[in-house]
Amino acid sequence: MTTSASKPTAPSDRTRVRRIAENAHYDAATLHAILDAAYVCHVAFADEKGTHCIPTACWREGDHLYIHGSNGGRLIKLLAKGTQACVTVTHIDGLVLARSAFHHSMNYRSAMVYGQFEKVDDKRAALDSFMRHLAPGREHEVRPGNDKEFAATTVMRIRLAEAACKVRTGGPNDEAEDMGVAAWAGVLPLVQQRGTPVADPLCTVPAPAYVQQWAA
Repeated sequence: MTTSASKPTAPSDRTRVRRIAENAHYDAATLHAILDAAYVCHVAFADEKGTHCIPTACWREGDHLYIHGSNGGRLIKLLAKGTQACVTVTHIDGLVLARSAFHHSMNYRSAMVYGQFEKVDDKRAALDSFMRHLAPGREHEVRPGNDKEFAATTVMRIRLAEAACKVRTGGPNDEAEDMGVAAWAGVLPLVQQRGTPVADPLCTVPAPAYVQQWAA
């Protein structure tokens, strides 16, 4: 659905981007791309002790974002009760240096997901998906979790139905009166770089394709 100005409509009032609304994206393709590029998300929630924001590993499967943790952890116990949560993911792509101090910015890709988490019954299949997110095919090579390990672990997921993304690209947006300021202006790119794999000294197994191609 679009407005008369051909702008996508936010899924809810709390996901509608108000500040620099032209950077907002509500489409699934943008959301999925941001989440799929992430290994960690931050889950914010409130309890009787205050407001918390906890980083945790994440992965996407279809229209849900998944996390996992110990049954006894505060995050898992609170989310299992149906506590409202806000999940965020952010990638920084560059520092934008403008001619005015107050016009400096960043290039970024960010996503926010609102809602309630639910427990996942098929933990084995879900954690296999997590392994594939880390390294495709690795779930077939390593020792699978045993009954004790699975019994101590909870996998949870949140629907991506109520979400918003915000993306900035490009250079500085200086005011006309600042264009004469004698200061360098432009973008300092930031890139997440994959390094050369480092084998465990006790490992005698040849590196599989996903390891050999890691830094390619």
